Amino acid sequence: MMMKINMCSIPTFLILSYAGILCQASPARTTSSPPLTDTSPTLPVENDISTSSWTASKEQLVTESEDSNEILTAADDDSSHVDLTTDPDTVDPQLVYNSSDAEILSTSEPGMSVTFSQPSHPCRRPCIEGAPPMTCRFEFNVEWYYAMSKACYNCRKNATDCYRPECVTANGVKRPLITVNRLMPGPSVEVCLGDHVIVDVANHLMDETTSVHWHGHHQRGSPYMDGVPFISQCPISPNSVFRYDYRADNPGTHFWHSHTGVQRGDGAFGSFIIRTPSTLDPHTALYDADLSEHVILVLDWSHQLGMAMFTAHYHSDGDNKPQSMIVNGRGRYFNDTIAVTKTPLAEFTVKKGLRYRFRLINAGVQNCPIDLTIDNHTMTVISSDGSDIKPKTVDSLVSYAGERWDFVLNADAEVGNYWMRFTGLMDCDERFTKAHQLAILHYKGAPTEEPVGPIGYNVHLRRDLQLNALNVALQKEGTLSVPHLEAVDETYDAALKPEADQQVYIAYDFYPKDNPHYHKSKLYGFSEVNKKERVYTPQFNDISMKFPHFPLLSQYNNINQDTFCDHQKLSNCNSTFCQCTNIVNVPLGNVVEIIIIDKGVTYNANHPFHLHGHPFRVIGMDRLGETIDVEKVKELDRANMLVRNFTHPPIKDTITVPDGGYTILRVHASNPGYWLFHCHIEFHVEVGMALIFKVGEHSDFTPIPKNFPKCGDYYSGDDNHHHSSTEIDFHHGQPIDYNITVGEMSQDDSLISFTHWWHSFNGSFTTSSAERNYLSSLVILIVATALSLVLS
Repeated sequence: MMMKINMCSIPTFLILSYAGILCQASPARTTSSPPLTDTSPTLPVENDISTSSWTASKEQLVTESEDSNEILTAADDDSSHVDLTTDPDTVDPQLVYNSSDAEILSTSEPGMSVTFSQPSHPCRRPCIEGAPPMTCRFEFNVEWYYAMSKACYNCRKNATDCYRPECVTANGVKRPLITVNRLMPGPSVEVCLGDHVIVDVANHLMDETTSVHWHGHHQRGSPYMDGVPFISQCPISPNSVFRYDYRADNPGTHFWHSHTGVQRGDGAFGSFIIRTPSTLDPHTALYDADLSEHVILVLDWSHQLGMAMFTAHYHSDGDNKPQSMIVNGRGRYFNDTIAVTKTPLAEFTVKKGLRYRFRLINAGVQNCPIDLTIDNHTMTVISSDGSDIKPKTVDSLVSYAGERWDFVLNADAEVGNYWMRFTGLMDCDERFTKAHQLAILHYKGAPTEEPVGPIGYNVHLRRDLQLNALNVALQKEGTLSVPHLEAVDETYDAALKPEADQQVYIAYDFYPKDNPHYHKSKLYGFSEVNKKERVYTPQFNDISMKFPHFPLLSQYNNINQDTFCDHQKLSNCNSTFCQCTNIVNVPLGNVVEIIIIDKGVTYNANHPFHLHGHPFRVIGMDRLGETIDVEKVKELDRANMLVRNFTHPPIKDTITVPDGGYTILRVHASNPGYWLFHCHIEFHVEVGMALIFKVGEHSDFTPIPKNFPKCGDYYSGDDNHHHSSTEIDFHHGQPIDYNITVGEMSQDDSLISFTHWWHSFNGSFTTSSAERNYLSSLVILIVATALSLVLS
């Protein structure tokens, strides 16, 4: 008997896990902001799910989802369904999923195979020029989960079980993680240009806040939806919901991810694709199919929680080197050439003779650029960070954290299976963990077996021409750098006028400072601990970014203005630790030239940088030597030795800087708001490698949405919003004040410091509870008497 299941009849937690869409019968959520005014037709929400079902028959699945396939491919391709069938004759025609008790009724046994299908969202459709936009609703449920959980049954020995609902395999190593709708990657948001996107994010993390940033989407007219805590919004508290509500108005390959702590590295990320009508795509003649199944999300992966790794690295002698990586949430853990785990690899199906558009997204979190090669195939790159470029055919493509690259793969090889090789560089290279991963390019008609050929770290069959190479000079043979690319769009861009209105230098490196968050002078200062425990601080212009205590966009008047700064207002930061809310003011409409300089002193490193709110033109980039400084770059510029390209330079939003080199960007500051610019290595931004561009004045900003959430500090008494930020240290019973920003220590702060010292002092003696209470009372009496004498 074959049973169909209406998704809206399944218990709520299952609906949330699979669909990410609201059933009409679901209770209404309290929203944080009103939806945008929209006159476009909205599909009944129940239709989002009820058109799909889970069955055990591959033929039934193909029939039910046939329309969905046709809209995404011109190749009549049915590869959008995961087909685990090893032998069609062994498919069990009986019930696979039970809607009443949510249990798998037929357990996996030898010879049995099951096909699971996830329902398709109606907004994943052909984009037609002139068609009215749709309102696309999604629900994200963010929660702690577990890789290789009990949902995976016998996945280690039976690959079929690895594809069961809610089974997250990662690379086969058990560990806690964060999922959205019990998927990793989380649900893919795929819409058409101009669609109205509504995403309700429900935080089920119990004791952590969260947020979602729409990486690559500029949020013009909707800056409150950018997803950065304490800049565009309050963090989403546990057990609450925040509605992201905006218009999808800049097309391309983007992705969404948590912008809170190190949650992205624990699994809170997914793809975000805004497609254009084929009539508006300059590359439409280059490919036959643009399938959802050809989105590649790659992430460096560690075997412990991100916060455990972060605290061990910054407070002890732990490293920050990923052990592995995952592709679309799948992979194996390799010890160089030996697979320690046997979990399934990501697989991408093609049909011989067709050309496919692939969308590569690097969601990485550590200093681990990833080199992609595909055996017996080249890649014709056509887009970067959502902006079209003139095609370049290469053998090897390096991507950095936050970058996206679209390429066309011509399925012109012999029918078979081919390795897709992902090789980690920098902190993932042969000096450290040799982190790498494999995926499979599968031709229809090829046997269901893994490709032949050697495997291992840095094994590539061909690498004659590499795009976006790591830390190379502009003219290095066999490589293409971003400045070698040309934008397709040749319309006038104000960003390219001969002279910029404003020039901003951002110089950075790792500095051996007593950063009081991780090194307390006279206790465990930088020079006082062993070398393995020393933490170098990455900073822009010798300043660490301190996020405000209230969101800049919506609660600016609550913020202590003394905490704002830029490098021109602070002194001695090259030798001491400086921290503040680092804001660069940009008048609305200005053309800003940003010159980013990697001094290259401490490490041979590499940093990818992402700008929120605006795209930029990459007009220059080069590696000058092992080390460099701002004055040297300015001297070269005065001598006209910094090469700038104003002829169709590429448009991006994430860019790297060669170590010991520079990158020059041009931005037309046309989108008012506060926009973060930061290193996209998770640990680096968390310790302050960021600054904020304030574009325009508050009178230029979009009005605050009605009933927008508020948050911030609370102190009893009248002085509630303007406390200076200090770090209190204690050494031999003496409080030491690290006044990180501005302002003197108040009398109340002094009393708090003494009280804190006393608790530490008192707790160090092995006395009885009664004796400690007596001593505490005695000291309080003495302090109260002394204060009364002073005040009198």
